[in-house]
Amino acid sequence: MAAWLVVTATIPDRDAFLACGYAEEAARLLEDAGGRYVVRGPGATVLEGEGTPGASVVVSEWPDRASALAFWNSDGYRAARARREGLARINVLLVGA
Repeated sequence: MAAWLVVTATIPDRDAFLACGYAEEAARLLEDAGGRYVVRGPGATVLEGEGTPGASVVVSEWPDRASALAFWNSDGYRAARARREGLARINVLLVGA
């Protein structure tokens, strides 16, 4: 059964975030690991609750929960995440079986 990683990110300095190379590296690693992007973009509108107006939202789909977790915990993605350290406030949910 499919699983999804749902990411919301508040990025105070988008230029610095884009310059760090995280987005390109994460996309390459995600595709190599069998994931695909469903949604990827800034400018979320909060309709209810504690969300952050203007946040970036990224949703990736995976064949199953194990595949998503293997990607998330991989050495390659761990190194990619280090590139964005201090450049964004990130929340991540894993949804699905």
